[in-house]
Amino acid sequence: MIVSKKYLSRRTVLRGLGATIALPLLDGMVPAFAQLRSSAAKPVRRLAAVYVPNGMNIWKWTPAAEGRNFELGPLLESLEPYRERLLVLTGMCNPLADPAEGEAGGDHPRAQASWLTGVHVKRTQGSDIRAGTSMDQIAAAHFSKETQLSSLELSLEAAELAGGCDGGYSCTYTGTISYRTPTTPLPMEVDPRAVFERLFGASDSTDARSRMARLQTERSILDSVTEETAGLEKKLGPGDRLKLSQYLEAVRDIERRIELAEKQSGRELPVVQRPGGIPSTFEEHAKIMFDLLTLAWQTDLTRVSTFLMGRESTGHTYPEIGVPEAHHPVSHHAMRPELLEKLAKINAYHVKTFSYFLERLRATPDGDGTLLDHAMIVYGAGFSNSDQHLHHNLPVLLAGGGAGQLKGGRHIRYADETPIANLHTAVLDLMGVPVAGFGDATGRLEGLTG
Repeated sequence: MIVSKKYLSRRTVLRGLGATIALPLLDGMVPAFAQLRSSAAKPVRRLAAVYVPNGMNIWKWTPAAEGRNFELGPLLESLEPYRERLLVLTGMCNPLADPAEGEAGGDHPRAQASWLTGVHVKRTQGSDIRAGTSMDQIAAAHFSKETQLSSLELSLEAAELAGGCDGGYSCTYTGTISYRTPTTPLPMEVDPRAVFERLFGASDSTDARSRMARLQTERSILDSVTEETAGLEKKLGPGDRLKLSQYLEAVRDIERRIELAEKQSGRELPVVQRPGGIPSTFEEHAKIMFDLLTLAWQTDLTRVSTFLMGRESTGHTYPEIGVPEAHHPVSHHAMRPELLEKLAKINAYHVKTFSYFLERLRATPDGDGTLLDHAMIVYGAGFSNSDQHLHHNLPVLLAGGGAGQLKGGRHIRYADETPIANLHTAVLDLMGVPVAGFGDATGRLEGLTG
């Protein structure tokens, strides 16, 4: 093996007119002598939290057996290909989402706002909201000096961040799951175009007219970095050239899809209440957003993200899977078999959509493994039995390898009433961000590493 001291900086980017394209980790970015060691580079750990609204058909979610000999039930069967990178965790609760003495209603905003914060949020319809610093933002603050973006907050449903909603609680509480401080909620981006431009740039201005002017030129962001791409390829080995080609094609594919969605929105919906870059179907919207998050991790633009599949009390419908009724009313099933079945269809559809993200991560090389190998992704809901607004025995998954720390392929049943904040404490610890105390945690959740 020929050892050279020359290598590319991990921060190498392609620059063009109004665009800065970050690159994934290439072999040429690892110092040559480091490649001779058994571990070429310390894996980068990444964290995401994915929230689904309106609870779960918990009876079709929970595996019957514990340990490794469990079966993924009807809601989770689409995750079978990722079984060895999956932990199903049961027994956890979020009692701080329960109503306090004298409170009535408000279970939906409390469920969502306390899921990552571990606190009982303040009941208010004004601007004086108070939650807690969410666990993702504790991690984001730790990694903020190492990445361009401290975190990325994504959503599939727009929500108001002002005014009153359910039970006397501000709509802010159902507009996000991420809080930089107890009084600083972070807005979640629903428009793929806005996310794309935040990651890669598109013009010197974020003004809508400037963006449209760029679109009218029909020039891709990648077209503006063609010369620099050609120059960089001359410095790369065959393996890195292939990685670069695949990565840039993924960027171009997302750009094409966003532009198609914008054209379709303009043609089919002349008056829209949401950004024009949002695809017309739930599935395509989710896939583009998951693809953008994958690219953000692949290029190390950020290591922390939250993803809201839908806000609590959402009235979203899913006619594409045979559920034309609004999600929220369906979740109040009153144990009626036909509504329980429809709720199960929605839950399984969300999980299947999530499985697309896991596949993208598994297919993306990262150092000596894949993005899935090096990530930890918490997936879950704020209710178990949504009809009764139960914040106990919550449905929770932990996906990914955690950079070699998580031992997957298991269903772990914890003691009833184990605070979900114990999980968040454990995840932060495994991310290298230990905390002395978090929310209502009673300790660090054990057993994740086997």
